[in-house]
Amino acid sequence: MIGAGLARDRLIGPGRITAFGHRNYRLFFTGQLISLIGTWMQQVAQAWLVLQLTGDPIWLGIVATAQFLPVMVLGLFAGVAADALPKRNVLVAAQTAMMALAFVLAALVIADVVEVWMIVLLAFLLGIANSVDMPVRQSFAVELVGRADVGNAVALNSAMFNGSRIVGPAAAGLAIGAFGVAAAFLINGFSFLAVIIGLRLINERELELPPRIDRPTSVRAVVENLAEGLAYVRQTPVVLLAVVVVGTVATVGMNWQVLIPAFAANELGSDASGYGFLMAASGIGSLLAALRLVFGGRPRPSRLATGTLILGVASVALAVSRVFPASLGLMVIVGFGSILMAATGNTTIQLAVPDHLRGRVMSVYTTVFSASVPIGGLAMGAIASGFGTALAIGLGGILTVAVGLGALAWGRRGAFTIPEAPSTTFDGIVSGATIGRR
Repeated sequence: MIGAGLARDRLIGPGRITAFGHRNYRLFFTGQLISLIGTWMQQVAQAWLVLQLTGDPIWLGIVATAQFLPVMVLGLFAGVAADALPKRNVLVAAQTAMMALAFVLAALVIADVVEVWMIVLLAFLLGIANSVDMPVRQSFAVELVGRADVGNAVALNSAMFNGSRIVGPAAAGLAIGAFGVAAAFLINGFSFLAVIIGLRLINERELELPPRIDRPTSVRAVVENLAEGLAYVRQTPVVLLAVVVVGTVATVGMNWQVLIPAFAANELGSDASGYGFLMAASGIGSLLAALRLVFGGRPRPSRLATGTLILGVASVALAVSRVFPASLGLMVIVGFGSILMAATGNTTIQLAVPDHLRGRVMSVYTTVFSASVPIGGLAMGAIASGFGTALAIGLGGILTVAVGLGALAWGRRGAFTIPEAPSTTFDGIVSGATIGRR
């Protein structure tokens, strides 16, 4: 037992996995990991089902648009809720709604009545739940571990997310081949129980609650709160850089749900299992990048540009690949670059933002990121439908390289600097919001 305790101390000591020293975070991490494996299984199965029903990759873009359009419209308002309401209760409600939608989709497939418009509708309803879940979940990390360990928690969240990308897609491919797509939807539905139970077991007394704004009671108050978060993003160069780079790259260079199913089927001559393994390969690269950030010491905003360039070059190479093993290797590099960029952006914002603005600033980040999915998915889906999937992937890679070069130039002009100790105000003024403790 003494040896196990010493091993644990080394694991969670300074410069290591410090977030695991918090019981609440361990509960959150375990539940989310199980749930995310199910989520990735559903995403793979849903994309394959849409392609089977329609045979046209443009429908994958339409489904993606339906799922993320609500986040574009409602995400900023959810950021106000994240700064005003108990985050744990909001997350339980959102996760319960998503569980119900997974079971509905499974029932439609089992009954053999599913049509593509039903998938679009369910994706839209899932988007409404996600519009609440995303900014609240992103800003919950600091309450679980405190500001000192939030960077480590964000990196671990990324490792968790991308570790599930390895297991989930591969398991989905095998499940689809053995039992059909309904099995993946059922597993996803049951997986939500893990995160809901984990949230319920969290000890509220151990949460490090930041100041909360008063709940806005008028449209004007809501608008003022939104404006404060947007103003902080605009006035803080490193936050603005992270939002712009991640949002732009996600639009032009990360449309894998739309492009990879068709790429696997049409360019590589593969089936659902091959598609699942391609997505799992991306997950391996993403996990490697996340682990690099976990053990890489202080976050470096310059990795925004580095990750973007890696992603762009690998995407161009993938576009010309017609050999399945080579494509697997390139997807590993694609995953590494995308998460090196995205997780660095998330961590940078978390470290730069004052506590009382965290929910609203993270809602800007998640809204921009989510807006990239319908915009990029529709655009790249249309290009793939008209000119071929390989051309769409290659074009996205070229544009991503251009964004990476632009980020490098922007950062060298001073935008790579994280404020040492964000205050509760910026520019000496707290506009619109009244801050209090609850």
